Amino acid sequence: MSLDHHPHGRDIAGCRFVLATDLDGTFLGGSEQDRARLYDWIEANRQSIGLIFVTGRDPKFIRELCDAGVPWPEYVVGDVGTTIARVRDGTIHPIEPLEVEIADTWADAGDTVRAALAGHPGLTLQPTDFRYRVSYDLDASTFDASAHQKIRDIGHDPLVSDNRYFDVLPRGISKGPSLRRLVAHLGIEEDRVLAAGDTLNDLSMLQCGLRAVAVGGAEQDLLDQVSGLSQVHTAEAIGAAGILEAVGAFDLHPLPEGA
Repeated sequence: MSLDHHPHGRDIAGCRFVLATDLDGTFLGGSEQDRARLYDWIEANRQSIGLIFVTGRDPKFIRELCDAGVPWPEYVVGDVGTTIARVRDGTIHPIEPLEVEIADTWADAGDTVRAALAGHPGLTLQPTDFRYRVSYDLDASTFDASAHQKIRDIGHDPLVSDNRYFDVLPRGISKGPSLRRLVAHLGIEEDRVLAAGDTLNDLSMLQCGLRAVAVGGAEQDLLDQVSGLSQVHTAEAIGAAGILEAVGAFDLHPLPEGA
């Protein structure tokens, strides 16, 4: 997508519908046809649909993804909730007032976390240097669960997702609280928002009180924990098609033909 088609950080509070979506397995999940249907529908309805990415991915990944043709979001809750940013002209700009609490809670803890988990069985440090989190690849066959208590003891929150990733986050900070903070900041009516996810690092987003969807193919542990929540739609359709299924189930916006 060319720079001419960026949404330029526009005000999305007036949109009929705002999609706040995880990427891997959710917005990027499903068949090529299903993804194209969702993406084309969003682009054709930019005046009435707002888009927020809520992801564990970092800004560099998001830029590369959107430059390759995925719709640009107006806002990003990135790095598992530790980045809250607007998107303008293809660049992601953190919204400083919304990140003050995150930065203060983290308090430059990266070195302390890395030292506490150095050599810990089943964890391999990821090379990306995140601002307010430390992330590891997890080998479930050798992982020692004592890592959870190590992290709690030094004042932070551990988060395992898809049984493959281990994130260390500032205490109380995750996708759900950060999304709620952004929605309130932008003045978006909460009943216009749909949160979408598929793994345990989306749990706080699906539990935060907004309408939500666990897309088809979601992690079983996530499904187990949201099964009793009336505001969460458990989709049968995979990934992108599951998002459209939930839009229809909640009657949030007219759907594209064939959805």
